[in-house]
Order: sequence, then structure tokens, then C-alpha cells
Amino acid sequence: MTSDPRRIAHRIAAISESATLKVDAQAKALKAAGRPVISFAAGEPDFATPDHIVEAAVEAARDPKNHRYTPAAGLPELREAIAEKTLRDSGLEVPASQVIVTNGGKQAVHEAFQTIVDDGDEVLLPAPYWTTYPEVVALAGGTPVEVFAGSDQDYLVTVEQLEAARTPRTKVLLFVSPSNPTGSVYSPEQTRAIGEWALQHGIWVITDEIYQSLTYDGARAVSIVEAVPELAEQCILVNGVAKTYAMTGWRVGWMIGPKDVIAAASNLQSHLSSNVANVSQRAALAALTGPQDAVATMREAFDRRRRLAVAELNKIDGMLTPTPTGAFYVYPDVTALLGREWHGVTPTTSLELAELILEKAEVAAVPGEAFGPSGYLRFSYALGDADLLEGVQRLQHFFAA
Repeated sequence: MTSDPRRIAHRIAAISESATLKVDAQAKALKAAGRPVISFAAGEPDFATPDHIVEAAVEAARDPKNHRYTPAAGLPELREAIAEKTLRDSGLEVPASQVIVTNGGKQAVHEAFQTIVDDGDEVLLPAPYWTTYPEVVALAGGTPVEVFAGSDQDYLVTVEQLEAARTPRTKVLLFVSPSNPTGSVYSPEQTRAIGEWALQHGIWVITDEIYQSLTYDGARAVSIVEAVPELAEQCILVNGVAKTYAMTGWRVGWMIGPKDVIAAASNLQSHLSSNVANVSQRAALAALTGPQDAVATMREAFDRRRRLAVAELNKIDGMLTPTPTGAFYVYPDVTALLGREWHGVTPTTSLELAELILEKAEVAAVPGEAFGPSGYLRFSYALGDADLLEGVQRLQHFFAA
């Protein structure tokens, strides 16, 4: 078949494959081929979904009422539970009618941008950022404007940086705390300052709170609408059950926003996907309203692994690993390792370095190019303790040679 660039729509052809999923797929392929690869690539807990959630899903699957279409915006009782959770954890009181249940947090992110971004609108995108954000901005017709904060700033942007990037075309700020890929958490004071700046300039805020419940060392991820309540009419919250409850495969997320935004997004979802699978929605309801013991247990394990990962990675000369206080990632600055020969190869980018350690040390990490500038690696510590230690020790041995 001859290649015809017109066969694929331009907006779709411009999309890059998810780098995190790509690296994870490479690691799994090598494992399948018999290589003892340890992967730090995937952003998902290694725990099983808690039993009471699974049992709720089994029961729901047996009930014929869940075998039919339900409202596109979500089951009423789940929307109500999400509204209650949002008041409890984000300090925002909204009616269930301002909640849309989506097929995972990723769909919520996509619909949020589709609903408020027009062609040519600029979206301020603090970097490092999750690899999907710039793609969904571009799909909505917007222009991502990166605002980078390095390891010297704990990967947290300032109001001054945001103001320097603001133009008459700036419509949206993406605010993420805790962050993927860095695990950084904005302080209440930083969050308030950024929220007040957005309010002052009439800038929309889309805030992704998917890692909200995963914080450590006494840190709390204060929601930007809790810090600046007046921002609620120009703010969309995105969240889901995937990370907190080890439910990545269940595909349940949600978005919350002003009435007109939610009405428009509901229209979009009615044509895009209709309702989320009812069994998954019933499972999410059990997650939000049932016992939270398993959440605390998983968070304790993540905290233990976080401290181990930071301590061991910082033993590698040339690898600077700030201590994150949220999510389940560490994001070392590896610029000092570039331009040096390692086992006969001299990587000049973090992409080349990631490829090298995958091939030679059989350790998979995601390069900084997936999240913004080169010079960094993302390691997820949402894997077993033994694998985590073995993987880091392989890196210590590799860079000691």
C-alpha cells in the first residue's frame, strides 16, 4: 500500500505515543523474551484492588439493572459520593449535578480541555508534566506553553514564572499537586499565590488531583479551590480511583466544574462514550464509601519505598534525587551523568541514557524527554520492595564501573 499523508487526519497523525506506556511495553516484551528486566516505568500500584471493592463489582455483575444503559454522566449515587469526597478532601461543596463520571482520569482530562479550549488558546503547562497533557491540549486546538522548574526549585513553578509566560492568548493554567512525574507537592502558600494570580487575570485552572491522597512527611495537597474559594467558577477538578485504590484497570475517573462547563461536557460525553461500565462504577462507589484501611496500608508501603528509592539513588555519584512528598515517583536530575562514557557508550540525552540502562542493566525508567526537557529520569516506586532494591542496586553497580 502506498503511503498517503492524507489518509490520517492531521490532528491525529500529530499525536505521539504515550512514552510511559511505550517504555512499559518495551520492558514487558523483554521480560517475555526471558530477560530479567525490572521496570520502574508504569505508574500503577502493584497491589490488588481491595477485596470489598472486588466483591461489590461481583455483586453488581449479577444484578441485571447493571446490564443496561445508565445516565451518560454517571450513576446518581456515585456522583453523590464523589461530591461528598470532594467536599471532604478538596474543600469544595458542589451538587452531584456538577460531577461527570468518566472512563478513567485520562478521559476527564481530555473532556476538560475539549470543553473550554478553543483554537489558538494558550495553556500554561508547568514542566515537568505528565506526558498526555500537551497532546490533549493540542487535540483541543490549544497551544501548550511550557513553564519549566528544575530540581533546584523542587520542580515547582512560581507565580513570577507564570506571569512571565502569560500573554493575551493565555486561557488556562494546568495545576497538578502532587505531580506526575516528580512527586512534588505545592505548599498551601504556593497554591494560594498561584490561585490568586489566576483569579486576578481571569485564567481558567484545570487541576488534576489524581494523587491527592498520596502524600508523605506531613505534607497535604491543598486543593487550589480550597486555597482560593473564589476560583471555583473558573476551575475544573479532575480525579479518579485509579491510584488511591489500586484500580487502574477499572477505568473510573471524574471531572467537576461550573454548571455550564459540566452541561457542555455532558453533551460531549453523551456522544463520545455514554456511561462508564456500570460494574466499574459500582466498584468505585464501594471504594469511596467503604473501609479505607487498605488505602492507609498502601500509602505506608509507598512511603517506605519512597525513602528507600531516594536514599539508594542518591548513592549514585552524579544522580541528584530530590525527596518527593507525594504520588509514587522520584525524578532524579541526571545531567551530570550525560556526556560521560558508560560501558563503551556515551549518552548525551536522558533518552539515550534510559535506552542504555535498559539494554545493559536491564532496568526500565522513563526519560525526561517524555515530560519536558532532557536530563532527567522518572522512576516509579509502585513496585515490590525486593524488585525496587534490586533495580536500584543494578544501577549502582552500572554507574560504579
